Amino acid sequence: MDRGIEGDDIEQASVFSGPGNCTGRANSGTECASLAPDVTGSVDGSGTVVAGGCFERPKAMTSDATGGSADPSRWWRSRGVRWAIAVAIAVAGVCYSSWVLEFVLPLGANPVRSFLSELDARGKVDAWVFTAGDTITGSLALAAGIAGLVAFARRRLSTIGWVALACFGASTIADAQWPLRTCTPDPCPPEDDGMFPQLHQIHALTSTLAVTSIFVAMIAFSAAAFRYRRWPILRHSGLWILILGSGVTIWMLVADNLPGNYALGIAQRIQVGAMSLWLVALAVQIFVAERTVSAGAPAPRPANGEPRRPGIRTRPS
Repeated sequence: MDRGIEGDDIEQASVFSGPGNCTGRANSGTECASLAPDVTGSVDGSGTVVAGGCFERPKAMTSDATGGSADPSRWWRSRGVRWAIAVAIAVAGVCYSSWVLEFVLPLGANPVRSFLSELDARGKVDAWVFTAGDTITGSLALAAGIAGLVAFARRRLSTIGWVALACFGASTIADAQWPLRTCTPDPCPPEDDGMFPQLHQIHALTSTLAVTSIFVAMIAFSAAAFRYRRWPILRHSGLWILILGSGVTIWMLVADNLPGNYALGIAQRIQVGAMSLWLVALAVQIFVAERTVSAGAPAPRPANGEPRRPGIRTRPS
C-alpha cells in the first residue's frame, strides 16, 4: 500500500541501524529512519522514497509573494530585494504625477486644452521639473522591471508584466530626454494643431511606446492576479483603475478624430493619473504580500485548485 509521509512522520522517525539500512547520520545530510511498515526505502534529494532505508532532508525553501518557492541562499530573491522593488515602483508612481505641479507653478497652461507633453517642451519655463520627474519614474520602473524578473517566480503572465514595466521605464526616460519641440511662432499653425501636434517628432514615438507598455503591464499583472489567484489588490482596486484608464484612453482616441474640443487635456490627465495610481497599487500589493509571507501565513492553494501537500510522496513499489 502506497501512502505519503507527512512532515511529522519524518520528524518522529527514529534513527536506527539494521540490515540493509544506514547507521547514524551521514555527512551529506542523509538521515536514517524507521519508516512505516508499509513504506520501505529512503528519500532521495528530490523528496521521493526509494529503496535503502535512508532519506535526505530536502533543502529548506521559502514561499515568495507570487506563490513560487524562493531559495533563501540566493540574495537576489530575498525579501529585502522584493521590498526594494515595491519602494521603487511606489516612488515611480508618485513621480509620474509631477504634472500636478502645473497648478502650483506659474506656467499659464490651460489643463482643458493643453497636453502634458507641453509642460516640459523645449523652451518652457520650469520644464526641468517635469523632465526630472519623468526621468526618475523611468529609471525606477526600468530597474524594478528587470529586478522583478529575477526576484519573483517566473510565470508567463507575470513575466510579460515585468518586461512591459521595464519597457515603460525605458520609454519614459527617452520621452523625457527628447521633449516636445514647440512651434515657431507659438501657437502652432492650424494645420499642425490637434490632439498630437508632435506626431512627426521622436517624442511622439516614445510617448506611444510608454503608454502602450504600461497598459500591457497593467493587463498582464491583472490577468496574472486572476489566473494565479494571487495579489487581491490588483484583482479589485487595480482592476477598477485599469478600467478607468482604458475608458479615458478610448475617449482620447475617438475624440481626436471628431471636430471640436472634447476636453482632451482633462482626459489625458485622468489617464496619466490612473497609471500613477496603478503603479502605487502594484507597490502596495507587493509589500502586503511580502509582509503576509514573512508573518508565516499559510500559502494559498495553487492555480489548479488542488490543496498543497506538505509531505513527501512515495514511489509505487
